[in-house]
Amino acid sequence: QVQLVESGGGLVQPGGSLRLSCAASGSIFNIYAMGWYRQAPGKQRELVAAISRPGNTNYADSVKGRFTISRGNAANTVVLQMNSLKPEDTAVYYCNFHLYTSFDYWGQGTRVTVSS
Repeated sequence: QVQLVESGGGLVQPGGSLRLSCAASGSIFNIYAMGWYRQAPGKQRELVAAISRPGNTNYADSVKGRFTISRGNAANTVVLQMNSLKPEDTAVYYCNFHLYTSFDYWGQGTRVTVSS
């Protein structure tokens, strides 16, 4: 079964940067959009950023101007560049591939901690 594998999380100081990557372990077809969600302790999972097949992007208001989502160089990969990180960005970040059939693939999550 195809899985999404995330990398790039970790501990960073406020104002720092991290780059998250997500790659599928095999071929996935009919992807409508690739995105990143996050879930902080005690909060619901929320959309951080997404990029559709035509290349349209969507960002949560809280990360606009600081985060950038893009497709990776390899097929079925997506990257989230996070700059000017704030303590409130601390969460587990999940990669998502949403298919035209409405099926969703999810990664296992990668933890991002922003703290001095």
